Amino acid sequence: MTTPLDSPELTGSTIVEEDTRSVLDHGDHEKFAHYVRKDKIVESAVTGEPVIALCGKVWVPNRDPAKFPICPDCKAIYDGLTPDPPGSDE
Repeated sequence: MTTPLDSPELTGSTIVEEDTRSVLDHGDHEKFAHYVRKDKIVESAVTGEPVIALCGKVWVPNRDPAKFPICPDCKAIYDGLTPDPPGSDE
């Protein structure tokens, strides 16, 4: 009798999951407006390169973010950031 532990896919101590998502994530970025550094938005508008939101979404911005609710993950991350000290140029 074969037990589940005897099967080849369950032996060993490491589970490997392949990430099959593409570089440009086509997930819920269509539902939300995401937080991205303003300079990156401008750069993307000029070069067409994708941006990366605080939540990790990668896409090329091409719509008015004011028409969508804020991504809850981006908002939570943004709210957890500490402000730059006064006089900081970063």
